[in-house]
Amino acid sequence: MSRGPRSAEARRDWGREEVGCSILHVDMDAFFASVELARRPQLRGLPVIVGGAARGVVLAATYEARAFGVHSAMPMATALRQCPQAIVVPPDHHAYHEVSTGVMQLLGDITALVEQVSVDEAFLDVAGARRRLGPPTVIARLIRRQVQEQFGITCSVGIGSTKFVAKLASGQAKPDGVLLVPRAATVEFLRVLPVGALWGVGEKTEAALARFGIRTVAQLADSDVSTVQHAVGKVAGSHLFDLSWGRDPRPVSPGREERSLGAEETFLTDVADLTVVQEKARDLADRCAVRLRKNGLVTRTITVKIRTSDFRTLTRSRTLVTPTDVGREMFLAVRELLAGVDLGGLPVRLVGVRAEGLSRAASAIRQPTLEEASDEPVRARRDAELTMDRVRERFGGAAIRTGAPQAGGVSSGSTTTFVPADLS
Repeated sequence: MSRGPRSAEARRDWGREEVGCSILHVDMDAFFASVELARRPQLRGLPVIVGGAARGVVLAATYEARAFGVHSAMPMATALRQCPQAIVVPPDHHAYHEVSTGVMQLLGDITALVEQVSVDEAFLDVAGARRRLGPPTVIARLIRRQVQEQFGITCSVGIGSTKFVAKLASGQAKPDGVLLVPRAATVEFLRVLPVGALWGVGEKTEAALARFGIRTVAQLADSDVSTVQHAVGKVAGSHLFDLSWGRDPRPVSPGREERSLGAEETFLTDVADLTVVQEKARDLADRCAVRLRKNGLVTRTITVKIRTSDFRTLTRSRTLVTPTDVGREMFLAVRELLAGVDLGGLPVRLVGVRAEGLSRAASAIRQPTLEEASDEPVRARRDAELTMDRVRERFGGAAIRTGAPQAGGVSSGSTTTFVPADLS
């Protein structure tokens, strides 16, 4: 569920000229909640929340629930305080995966140039489909109609000359709409947006820019590039400045299938101590990160799997703002997901961590998400983990690992490295 900032000045009509606007961003509306409504039509028009029990978190919410301030990742207890009349539906990830697969196949029938970026969104380049299907706005209406007819859910479509603009446009078109931003209107469209709407600007970057009086895209575009670089760093500043003028050369890259890798472990005896479960999950996240770096990949979505003593299996997922291959960043998401799982007081038999939504690090890690570029601790953590990779390659996988401080460990912040005698 998108919570990106919008502008009250943003218009729904920026013109009709479609020449040069072949990039579409298709985004399902409140995806998990929409799938549940398709299966339970009697709930349409009601505030519905998809998520765990009282100790869980919100995975998705209908727009009727959002009107009360409910949003994804909010603790369920908080959501129910804000919207006590909400109907809570437990998640069915198998159903969501099936619908996602069907939607992506539908998009593949439109054009071969489809880049899936998450379970519920994708970019399309329809330049080659225009002769067969018509201009981009006609193709967008076709997609929305077929998604509605085949799956009973709605989607919003942004159309622009670049991926960046198309994604912003789909956000402004929500829910269940289409927004075309003609090439000539790109800069005007961007200038009415808050700087936080720029793809990849998180709270830290937004605060850093605000200290220099930059709160809107217009103010950023009108600033000297050196000022922006001074605020958020040289590389990030140049990139942000380009985005403020609508410059985004990235093409739609097909073939990015939803691959995944993971690790899980069954305890010898069921574990009631959640600290032990968390530490095992830390080790599993680290193992996943090592495999990601070894294969030159980054992950966008982290999934935690828990099997309780009664063989009930629970899964929780979170999509990251920034694709990563850093074990520490993955574990932070894992820890929050674990905290949101209601085990019903039962001990844990198995815990697993899976990295999903994988893409090549060479391209994805430099996509327009700026927190990592402007956050020295994140870069330092990645450098430390790369050093650990080299130690493992030389002395074996057990030579060094991350974990909570224990006797015999060398503590560095929240990470402990365990070093064999011949390395000390």
